[in-house]
Order: sequence, then structure tokens, then C-alpha cells
Amino acid sequence: MMEQHQDHYDVAICGAGPVGLALAALLARRGIAGKRIVLIDARALGQSISDPRSIALAWGSRMLLEEVGAWPFPSTPIHSIHVSRRGHLGRSLMDRAEHKLDALGYVTRYGEVVDALARAAQSAGVEVIRPARVTSLDEGGDHVTLTLDDGRTLTAQVAVGAEGGVFGQQEDKKQTRDYGQHAVIARVAASSPIPHRAFERFTDEGPLALLPQEGADGLQYALVWCVAPERAAALQAMEDSRFLAELGEAFGGRLGHFTHVSARLAYPLGLNAEAHATTRTVAIGNAAQTLHPVAGQGLNLGLRDAAVLARLLARCPGPEGIGRFLDERAQDRKLTIALTDAMARAFVGSGPLQSVLGLGLAALDAVKPARTLLAEVMMYGRRGGSSFLPHRQG
Repeated sequence: MMEQHQDHYDVAICGAGPVGLALAALLARRGIAGKRIVLIDARALGQSISDPRSIALAWGSRMLLEEVGAWPFPSTPIHSIHVSRRGHLGRSLMDRAEHKLDALGYVTRYGEVVDALARAAQSAGVEVIRPARVTSLDEGGDHVTLTLDDGRTLTAQVAVGAEGGVFGQQEDKKQTRDYGQHAVIARVAASSPIPHRAFERFTDEGPLALLPQEGADGLQYALVWCVAPERAAALQAMEDSRFLAELGEAFGGRLGHFTHVSARLAYPLGLNAEAHATTRTVAIGNAAQTLHPVAGQGLNLGLRDAAVLARLLARCPGPEGIGRFLDERAQDRKLTIALTDAMARAFVGSGPLQSVLGLGLAALDAVKPARTLLAEVMMYGRRGGSSFLPHRQG
């Protein structure tokens, strides 16, 4: 990417993860010259590209990536999603055929998304300063002044916070909740895999997700297993054979038995959200809302933030654009936060309520309009994506 050679920009973006990069590429796509956009990131690009974490992209996110020339890249399509409650009757199955789509979503590496979006931003001439951190931000009447950790200063009409981070490493926002869970993440193989089917399995301890993701290592699924912190520590310390047995007990026999597992990591889970903005600053993505990973909505919600903010700043590059952004994004943010928060909490534990919730999944499967509505919210966000999908704009 281009080296910095000026000190004033239309938009300064703090954070060059997928959401910050998408915003930069979309701003250029909407007509703001690349040299008027700057990305500031604490990580070297190579560090981000080598990040092996698995992430789920909704169909709507794929459309956004296509628009800026950041698609395709290596990924595994999800054709169906199976949702169930362990130990209780009832399940729901969502399938791409009902929506006449190639896929409901895709599973890929974090690094693949960063690489593709970094190339798109580079092609648009977006300037990048890295590795660097913003140590102070001073807002004036007609601009924002950003001071970097190497002593440099630059100004911009608007500054956007797009730094990610995980729960437990952030300052508390207005809406915060510690779920008392850690997510154990790994990649696993099963004896009888079902190609392109994702699973969301609710257990007494928390949600367990298996996402189809084939790779050169021969493993077939990305695992996100949400459990109590002490349980997460025990699962990380187990011998592989015992871990696989425990996973089989929690998940059941739909995929036969689990045969191999990669190294395991864990991180704390919580909700930390606030629609923060001032006259000339605004937060998007994880900087605005960190969610529980159930249903895989965090990154997709952040990409929708980026798409709407890019459209509005291209029309109104200043306070008016930020104000309209908060209004337009309020419903989708509120609905997605409420949905993931409810799913993370309602299915945990045991007792009669869990039987009712299990039957609720069966009812959801039987009522096609309800199942379709849930799938569309997961794929596009509030109002079927009309606020950010380019081909649906009137």
C-alpha cells in the first residue's frame, strides 16, 4: 500500500481489520479519492494475514466483498444450518434452496479476508500507516487531530474507530454483560462428515458450533465450544483422545465420531456495546459492539456498519453523515444484539424451560415464514439488507 505523504485526510480509520479495511475500500468505491483516506493499524499486515482464526461470513457480507473486488478467496460454502438442543426434542434446519442462493454463508480464515480487502484498498490507493497506534485524539470545530505513538500528527474531517479486541480486554461500554463463558476454538475431523452443513448445538454449558471448513490439514470443521472458564481450561489441557470423546458426548452422533483435533485456544465471552459517536468521530464493528459468537453475527454486523457509513460519508463527509449513520444503523444493531444475547443466555442450564425451547425449535422448523425471517436476519441484517446491499438500493 502507499506510504503516507500528507497530514490531512477526509477520513482516518483506526484499525485495519476486516471492518476497517472494508470501510476504506467502500469509501473509495463511493467516490472518495484513495489518497484522502488513511488506515492506521497497530499490527503489521503480515501478522493479520497469517491469523488462522476461522470466521463465518453471511451471504450479505459476500455481496459487500464482491462489490469492492475482494471476492472470491479460499472459503467453504454453507449450504444448510442445523440447530438443535442437546437432550431435548426439536430441531430446525435452514437450507440454501429455500432462499434460491448458492450458499447461506461461508467459512474462511480471518487472514484470507484481511488479505483480500487489503489488496482492494491498495488498488484504490488508500494510504496506510502501520505499525502505529493513536495515542490521543482531539476534536476541533472542523477537524479531528490524531497523534500517533511515534510523535506524528495528522488531521481528518472524520475519525472512525474500528479497532477490534475481545471481551475482557476492552473498557466497559453502556451495555455490558459477562456471560461467564469462554469459547474453546479448534479444528476437528469427524468420521462421517456432512458436506457444507453447519451445526449450532445448544448444551447445558452453552452453544457448540461446528462450521464446515476443509483445509490442507485434513480437518473438516471449525469448532467454537462455549463453556464455563474452568471447563475451558480443562478442555485445553486434555489429551486429544479424551477431548474428542468429550466433544462427541456434547455434540452427539450426527457426524459419527470425532477423530482428530488441532491445537486449542480459548477466550472470554461477553456483550460490550455502545453506539458511540461525537460530532466528528464514530465507532463501528467490534469497537461499537462485541457480541457472543452464537450465530456468527459479530463480523457481519460490523461489515454492515462499514457499508452504511461509507455510503453516508461519501454523500455527507462530516457530522451530518455520522448523525444519519446512527439513525440508520440503530434497528439492525439493536435486533442483532438482542438476538445473540437471548440465544446465548436462554438455552444455558437445565430444567423444564429447555424442553419448551427445544419444542420452539421444532415449531420454527414447521413454520416456514418464521424460519425464513430468521435466516434473512442472519444473512442480511434488519430489513433484509436494503440499507446496505448495493443492488437493492432504490
